[in-house]
Amino acid sequence: MPQDNQDHVLIVEDDVFLAEIYQKKFEMEGFKVSMANNGEKGLADIKKKKPDIVLLDILLPKLDGFAVLEAAKADSAIKNIPIILLTNLGQKDDVQRGLDEGAVDYLIKTHFKPSEVVDKVRKILHKK
Repeated sequence: MPQDNQDHVLIVEDDVFLAEIYQKKFEMEGFKVSMANNGEKGLADIKKKKPDIVLLDILLPKLDGFAVLEAAKADSAIKNIPIILLTNLGQKDDVQRGLDEGAVDYLIKTHFKPSEVVDKVRKILHKK
């Protein structure tokens, strides 16, 4: 597969260990991966790198995931980039808020293995 044909996933996650697990898994599956470890950098990277899809943690330093999601959806240049919220917050209100603000999906970290997250990302990218 040619490099420029790779789907580019941006992982915005402050848990380095977890972020690296996802990074390895996505790279093994042929994705190009970028990482950001706080919300501010995550938002800047979405604007600069324009990834095909974003995995966004909610509890982040500097700017939480909801703030990043809101800002991304308010920016016409990046608002169509699908964002999946990846979090440990499983409350119905959080899920609903995320979806209302434009997230395409909401994955609770403890419920999904990295391979399942990759499958979800694939499904969303191929729906586009």
